Amino acid sequence: MDLGRYLVERHLREGTPIAELAAAHGVHRSWLYKLLARYRAEGDAGLEARSRRPHRSPNRITDRYENEIVALRKQLTEAGFDAGAQTIHTDLCRTHDTPPSVSTIWRTLNARGFVTPQPHKRPRNSYTRFVAELPNECWQMDVTHWPLANGNDVEILNIIDDHSRLCVSAKAFRVVTAHDVVNTFHTAATWGYPASVLSDNGAVFTATYRGGIGAMESELCALGIAFKHSRPYHPQTCGKIERFHQTMKKYLAKQHPAATTRTLQTQLDHFVDSYNNVRPHRSLGRRTPITAFNARTKAHPRLAKITVDGYRLRRDKIDRNGKITIRHKGRLHHIGPGRQHAGQPVAVLIAGRDIRVLDDTGQLIRQLILDPTRDYQAQHPS
Repeated sequence: MDLGRYLVERHLREGTPIAELAAAHGVHRSWLYKLLARYRAEGDAGLEARSRRPHRSPNRITDRYENEIVALRKQLTEAGFDAGAQTIHTDLCRTHDTPPSVSTIWRTLNARGFVTPQPHKRPRNSYTRFVAELPNECWQMDVTHWPLANGNDVEILNIIDDHSRLCVSAKAFRVVTAHDVVNTFHTAATWGYPASVLSDNGAVFTATYRGGIGAMESELCALGIAFKHSRPYHPQTCGKIERFHQTMKKYLAKQHPAATTRTLQTQLDHFVDSYNNVRPHRSLGRRTPITAFNARTKAHPRLAKITVDGYRLRRDKIDRNGKITIRHKGRLHHIGPGRQHAGQPVAVLIAGRDIRVLDDTGQLIRQLILDPTRDYQAQHPS
């Protein structure tokens, strides 16, 4: 017998006062009075345990909100866009003065079976992340593949701003060439030229590993823009553009397969417009990329503008002894611009044995014809 039933029966059979029973058993007398009233009204059924759930909840969202949340989830998913609780909340904010909270939307999606439990992931604070401080401080660019309706692969050249994640260009080509990269970069410069560009070591971006200088490298050198590359087989360096590829392809997979690159370009333009101006971005505090891009002063090219004219370009830094090192036909040679330039970043132009060293303002600080018989190229060889 449960305690409530025992105390009620004892009161009724023995006449023990409610206050005395409550004090002896460590319960509140109001609870016993409530049980007694229910017993007199309903009999033994009144003493059965009952749910404590409230009959009504003034803060509970109405079925109208629940149905709208589900409809938005389906609509965003079918269109290939992010359909998480935060994105749905952002959409509801545009049409309602007091929309449900993000946690309420998540609980609604979970109750309706739209949330799939996932294993615990590595915490974000365990990663070392790089984010440019200003818009146009660094652009990331990369090429990815996508199939047309006939099964033929085409290539898409994407360029995004590292700070704001703004997509400054997404262009489809049958095959991307070095000339296409340069033209697309100049077209994207309607957003302003960046201070630096980051890419992988693809042949359309760099010819350093072939012992020359590519069209993009030459162009950026002439504009005073730093060109950085990830190390081979390490795509994490260009992680933001790699993640952008995934978001873009998730959208394209929900569209009708494009028959031509022109149709694919139309789909890309629609995606970029939504990505930049509508879709809230998690890493930006749920701001849109265009909002983050416009929130700060823009960076600009800072290096000296250098015309390469057939030279191979290499960026370097003079060591504390006033020397830099180059490799010629498999042999290392040391060049000494002088201790007065120690620690200074320089641009080294190389054409065979003809070598020129320029400072960060573009001024020539050393020019020589390399002597392959000497390890150290002194300023005034004897």
